[in-house]
Amino acid sequence: MPEQEYLPPRRPVAPARSYRPDRDEEDPPPWADLPPVHGGRGHAGRPPAGVGGSAPGPLRDDSPSQWAQGGGPAVDENEDVPGRERGRRRAMRAAARKRRRWLILAGGLAIAAGAAIAVVLLSGGPGPAAVTPGTLITTFQPGELRQVPNACGAVPTATVRQYLPGKVSQSSPLAVNGAAESACNWTVDSPPVYRLMELNMLAYAPNGLASGDGSATFAAIDAYDSTLQGIANPPKDSPDPRATVTPLPGFGDQASSAMQVFHAGGAITDVATVLVRYHNVVVTVTLDGLEHSNRGSYGPVSQSALSAAALAFARAAEASLH
Repeated sequence: MPEQEYLPPRRPVAPARSYRPDRDEEDPPPWADLPPVHGGRGHAGRPPAGVGGSAPGPLRDDSPSQWAQGGGPAVDENEDVPGRERGRRRAMRAAARKRRRWLILAGGLAIAAGAAIAVVLLSGGPGPAAVTPGTLITTFQPGELRQVPNACGAVPTATVRQYLPGKVSQSSPLAVNGAAESACNWTVDSPPVYRLMELNMLAYAPNGLASGDGSATFAAIDAYDSTLQGIANPPKDSPDPRATVTPLPGFGDQASSAMQVFHAGGAITDVATVLVRYHNVVVTVTLDGLEHSNRGSYGPVSQSALSAAALAFARAAEASLH
């Protein structure tokens, strides 16, 4: 007679229900493999006391909670519950888990979107970050110059001979701003020609009193505007005449030419000025031409020739800054 397999007697109480992938969803629920939670029930399907207005059923003393974590009433799977009721409760727990997943996903998307918006707002988009409003710049920025080249060497000899005919005397005034400034003078004094060409180049440093962000470039912009304003509209108590100002587009970052006519002691002097700014450097060129004097025989002069000579010297000086 073949041996029969020994079957142990059925236990009256089943162990805690474990997660089964063939029966549940792909991801184990948070309550998988936890000890069973017994809720108080009077009859099958009746909620605990205080829910839905039903009369409370007897509660077990060892019950830690009236509801399971899944969102529906906690029941023991081994109790005699109709199959339809068990299916309904399983569907309720599955719906609750799905809602939790959607909430977690929505929360993660909201956090990611908030972080992306914050990065865009703080960085100012794909371009470089903008300077914080109200912040002063105290260092030299890219492209700005700390010193300028020698002014006398900035103008080629051929340019000097072309625009200052005759015997030229050259001198280099002592700069008061160290290497940040350089000046040079060329003089022709041979009647009937008298010319005095003055070239000055000055690199400005950051200045907290300057406009804008106080950078070296803004300091140079202020100096350029102030000089041009002083030529075009001298103070009422100044003996200087008002200048005729002409913008020079496409030259440096800013450029203008001006013409003034001075009358003093019976002499008449025409002065051509070219003012140009390149980043934080301001180049100033003035050319005096004595049109008439009460001593000696000087003149006449051509204002257009004076303006052309001043412009040629200014272009040579500005080119030396690159």
